[in-house]
Amino acid sequence: MVKIVYMGTPHYAKEILQTLIDDEKIEIPLVLTQPDRKAGRKGELKAPDVKRLALEHNLSILQPEKLLDEGVYEAIVHAKPDFIVVAAFGQLLPKSILDIAPCINLHASLLPQYRGASPVQQSLLNGDRFTGVTAMLMEEGLDSGPILGYRYFKIPETMLLPELMNQLSNDACTLTIDIVHGFDTLEPMEQVRANATYCKKIKKSDGLVDFSDASKLYEKYRAFYGWPGIFIEGGIKISNISLLETKTHNELGLILEIKEKSVVVTCLNGSLEIGTIQVPSKKAVMAKAYCLGKGLKVGNSLFQ
Repeated sequence: MVKIVYMGTPHYAKEILQTLIDDEKIEIPLVLTQPDRKAGRKGELKAPDVKRLALEHNLSILQPEKLLDEGVYEAIVHAKPDFIVVAAFGQLLPKSILDIAPCINLHASLLPQYRGASPVQQSLLNGDRFTGVTAMLMEEGLDSGPILGYRYFKIPETMLLPELMNQLSNDACTLTIDIVHGFDTLEPMEQVRANATYCKKIKKSDGLVDFSDASKLYEKYRAFYGWPGIFIEGGIKISNISLLETKTHNELGLILEIKEKSVVVTCLNGSLEIGTIQVPSKKAVMAKAYCLGKGLKVGNSLFQ
């Protein structure tokens, strides 16, 4: 049996943990995840996805605020892991833990591209044609360790963040098993540090858009689908968006066509079809209904 101490927090990490649980040659003596956090309008405590799965399988769980907290190092040593597998855990591992056993991280980008907290969103924001998952040996730097293996694929032009995360999760699961069972045959490859790029944690304010460029607005829509979503000045949210074309030069934000449910709107460069509009503190409505309610017609500015 291969003993693995597992560290992870969100859905992406949960899927990888499930794959490890399902492997009859793997034992998981300990799972580490982030503490329960307040979520939703009521601010109720919510357990991480990884914790909920670990509880279903009666796995031992630790939820330290910091990995340097008292007892964490001792608990990992006591588990006697052959590997420590990490996926979107949310904390850097200190050297003391890195030295316990080989630490394998499953990072959702093709390293050294997009080291950091939001690699999946960044690939969509940049309109990348390809992305993937990298397995690497962890060191003290941020996503800078030697590469053990990749899985990559071409991103469909209309793929939104949830679909992309599902694809990457599936690939990460396959890659994890391949790396764990084939570890002794691998030759780690150093990253080309000169090619490294970085991405920051997404903030709610990142969802602000304007109608200067249809492609850029659509890329933000794809990248921020679900959270934080995209919105214009004043907090009006827009969704169910299609990119129609990118070559025309127009006035800003004019209604070109009102369809059965949606509206076609101009950008300085290109045009978009918008299906849903939500004013702050109001329910989301079809874009046509929004226009009718505002008395807007073809040729008017959508957001006067």
